[in-house]
Amino acid sequence: MENSEGVKIESTVVTEEPLISALDIALFVVIITVAYFWYFKRDKQSSSSEKKPYTIQPSSLSSIEQTSNSSFIKKLKSTGRSLVVFYGSQTGTAEEFAGRIAKEGARYKMKGMVADPEECDMADLVEMKEIQKSLAIFCIATYGEGDPTDNAMDFYEWLQNGDVDLEGLNYAVFGLGNKTYEHYNEIAIYIDQRLEELGATRVHEIGLGDDDANIEDDFVSWKEKLWESVCSHYGIEETGEESNIRQYKLVDCSEVLPERIFSGEISRLKSYENQRFPFDVKNPYLSKIAVNRELHKSGDRSCMHIEFDIDGSKMRYDTGDHVAVYPKNSSELVDKIGELLNADLDAVFSLLNTDEESSKKHPFPCPCTYRTALTYYLDITSNPRTHIMKELIEYASDPKDQEKLKLMASSTPEGKKEFHEWILRDNRNIVHILEDLPSVKPDLDHLCELLPRLQCRYYSISSSPKVYPKSIHITAVLVNYTTPTNRVNKGVATNLLAQLIPTNDELPQPTIPIYIRRSQFRLPPKSQTPIIMIGPGTGLAPFRGFIQERDYARKEGREIGEMVLYFGCRKKDEDFIYENELQEYVANGTLTKLHLAFSRDQPEKKYVTHLLEQNADELWNIIGEKSGHLYVCGDARSMAKDVHSIIVKVVMEKGQMTNSQALNYVKKMEQQKRYSADVWS
Repeated sequence: MENSEGVKIESTVVTEEPLISALDIALFVVIITVAYFWYFKRDKQSSSSEKKPYTIQPSSLSSIEQTSNSSFIKKLKSTGRSLVVFYGSQTGTAEEFAGRIAKEGARYKMKGMVADPEECDMADLVEMKEIQKSLAIFCIATYGEGDPTDNAMDFYEWLQNGDVDLEGLNYAVFGLGNKTYEHYNEIAIYIDQRLEELGATRVHEIGLGDDDANIEDDFVSWKEKLWESVCSHYGIEETGEESNIRQYKLVDCSEVLPERIFSGEISRLKSYENQRFPFDVKNPYLSKIAVNRELHKSGDRSCMHIEFDIDGSKMRYDTGDHVAVYPKNSSELVDKIGELLNADLDAVFSLLNTDEESSKKHPFPCPCTYRTALTYYLDITSNPRTHIMKELIEYASDPKDQEKLKLMASSTPEGKKEFHEWILRDNRNIVHILEDLPSVKPDLDHLCELLPRLQCRYYSISSSPKVYPKSIHITAVLVNYTTPTNRVNKGVATNLLAQLIPTNDELPQPTIPIYIRRSQFRLPPKSQTPIIMIGPGTGLAPFRGFIQERDYARKEGREIGEMVLYFGCRKKDEDFIYENELQEYVANGTLTKLHLAFSRDQPEKKYVTHLLEQNADELWNIIGEKSGHLYVCGDARSMAKDVHSIIVKVVMEKGQMTNSQALNYVKKMEQQKRYSADVWS
């Protein structure tokens, strides 16, 4: 028979026996004895662990050894270092800058290490004073709408919430930001001020790098003055020794089994063959391309509507989110590097960190082939920074090439001018440099160490999960342009996407790795709230999702508020994307008004900003009288700034406010998430 739990119970004949046998008593005694010792042992351990934080222990070697693996102090002490450079990086630039500072420390008798704050117990900063002539430097990027990078989030929150005494900590901060964004270098500025508030000593003033201008120049200029301040503060002198020491050593992996070799995975070996949820920056989802169609009707430019299939992935997104796409470099450029350096691109190798204490053992997934590294892991299309010019000098056999590299690597006015003109203005990448300086033949493994990581590209999602729960849509302009040296540079991601055309169902569909990045660009919680959307060109992308979501609500019978869209492009018959969809939304009442600006369909150019100025009454009616929301998506450098100025002017005139009052009103709108921007430079 079975009991209520479905467990079988055997039926037996019962004979008369004592209720408790001698065996039962013996077992009972054993159980009580074991329980007694377990309880008091546990209690003792618990008591010990509770008292630990309140016990003051001497800073002996044994106490250091008891600290966790996240203790950067332990690593500094055990390796005789006095300099630690933390980085908050989303794209890899801050991490690169941190590495360069740590490397240069040797010139000033300060042995350094690079540290990821996410992997460190940052409370250990209080112990930096125990290390003689110690220094902590922070290379911190500001990301999104004034947010810390993912790996610096915990540190940022620790600074906000903590009240620790950091007296004795010497520090300096370099920020990475972009002046076209409102919250320019906000995180770095906060960290710099907060460390001082907590008692730390600022060794050198904060540096603010502007990625919209020349962040490399900003960094180099700040770094030179930093070392001057360091020498003055600690009473030390520069050794004069150049520090072109390799960070990684080459390991021959020709004997490694094929199944142990990376072939483009971001982190986990064979992750594309064996997909595991959840999907994120280190574990992207290999999505099929379901749709790839041209949106432009004519002309020499291209704009693609692409749909990623996420059916069965368990991935979820919200309207307004971004999707990250992992690109790969063109085989043409990769082959060119192999040809220029006479290298075997199919040789299997690994780069192993020479610093055994570093948590970063390899610069990218290893072992792999050089072809894989140059295709999937390394950025070979961006403009190399000055430290790469410096490292290439030793590989130049022609004195003229040597002198040119030395000049561009220097911080003299002439050197900066040459670097700006020859690298930045002429838009040369590493392939172009090797072509134009033919005597420069770096070891391929060293070049792989020097080049930055290839980063994923982010796109505003142009669909609503209410309407398309099993797919993600993006709207992307194909990037191709001719440089001053008459070379054609191609966008890494968009040119790859342009090749991924779905075929009939009998053939395997093209795929690409993606993941979803959350955004604060959100519709109002109430569907009745009126909104204004301003999105010229591909700035329309997130608003297509907004409109779909409101249209879905309308079809469900819910009341929806006014939706006003400002859209602009060059010519109506050429690049008016999603025209039929938008006209249909106007016809069914979802889209209340559609204001269109075609800049080149008449002698005088006409932009969405002109339409905004003409419709001041409508603007104020929605954002002022009805407390509606306003959204801007597109170019941060000019369009978004112009829109902001117009909104302030409208608030002044229609709201009868002074300039100061109008600025405060708009600022309050931003704080209330009633004025949101999703912009790029």
